[in-house]
Amino acid sequence: MHQDNIEPLKQRLLQFARERDWEQFHSPKNLAMALIAECAELVEHFQWLSEEQSYLTGRPGKREEVAMEMADIFIFLIRCSQRLDIDLIDAAWRKIAINEQRYPAERVRGDARRASEYK
Repeated sequence: MHQDNIEPLKQRLLQFARERDWEQFHSPKNLAMALIAECAELVEHFQWLSEEQSYLTGRPGKREEVAMEMADIFIFLIRCSQRLDIDLIDAAWRKIAINEQRYPAERVRGDARRASEYK
């Protein structure tokens, strides 16, 4: 099993890119474009499925395909954060705090709308 710490993964991805001389292609713009392309590939796996089917219960082959698309997304996100010197873990914790303020549980429980739609 692999470590839960993101640092070894970041270092491995950096090494992978450098060994192939790919950092020249890993601009934030290119990585963001690759990220959105991978997100579209993930969405394709769920297109036309019902809510229940989207859990992929009993479909191990499909689960693995979805896992690999999610891994691609995660990898490009990590690489983009490296190139921009953004600490993703810190940013995620800060964003959760913002969302807790924007969407107080007692006000939004069971009602999923955009923050601007709550009055």
